[in-house]
Amino acid sequence: MPVVYLNGEFLPADEAKISVFDRGFLFGDGVYEVIPVYDRQSFRLASHLSRLQNSLDGIRMQNPFSEVEWTALIEQIIAKNEMNDQAVYLQVTRGVAPRDHLFPENVPPTVFMMSNPLKPVAVDFKEQGISAITVEDIRWQYCDIKAISLLPNTMMRQQAHEQGAQEAIMLRDGLMTEGSASNSYAIFDNVIYTAIKDKRVLPGITREVVFDLAVQAGIAIKEQELALERLYQADEIWISSSTRELLPVTRLDGKLVGTGQPGPVWKKLDNAYQQLKRKTNNE
Repeated sequence: MPVVYLNGEFLPADEAKISVFDRGFLFGDGVYEVIPVYDRQSFRLASHLSRLQNSLDGIRMQNPFSEVEWTALIEQIIAKNEMNDQAVYLQVTRGVAPRDHLFPENVPPTVFMMSNPLKPVAVDFKEQGISAITVEDIRWQYCDIKAISLLPNTMMRQQAHEQGAQEAIMLRDGLMTEGSASNSYAIFDNVIYTAIKDKRVLPGITREVVFDLAVQAGIAIKEQELALERLYQADEIWISSSTRELLPVTRLDGKLVGTGQPGPVWKKLDNAYQQLKRKTNNE
């Protein structure tokens, strides 16, 4: 039985209980993070905790723990679960209070953590690429906050699934923002293009890694708005996330992307990403 953390206690998952009056349940009033763990070592933990702080600041919630305290708790949840590769999920809500739209005063937050197996990226996805569709970005206007209210994202991901695709790439005012659960990129003439980092996109931790690795590899990156017709002309398209790493998109809305095979820029960056993982695990 997996071990979870809930409000100061580690316990079996089936014993964890949360009040029906929790504002996360009633309003989606909370934020979350997902931290990849390779060989029992968390990956880019400081960046994830920094983004958690930004999300809490964005919804006007005080952080219940310091970075040192979070690190200790995350190390414990990793140790208490048996998988070597894990995805640690942590969630902070505004706590339990009578249902009222106004923020309650002097209410302790609800803090929950769990760890799930981090499944390796499917070999077929890396060898052949994935299929994606484009959809209108119907989310709220503060997508830089990693909020737990993910109904629009789940609706778009389900739409992609029902059309035989693995991801939905969103367009706001006709311009690419990101995937339903990922950041997205398009390559033209060996230059990586991605959306401008503003409130319309999540500041992805893997996106940060992509930027770092591209600089090291001498590959230019431009944060620039891209229209759908321009996307159809891309040499390569790919996505990134903490749990799916870097994945090539070889079909978009049923059309081949570039040659219809994973491209050389993705291959170079993915290889560098795998090397970084191994290096991090050995430190």
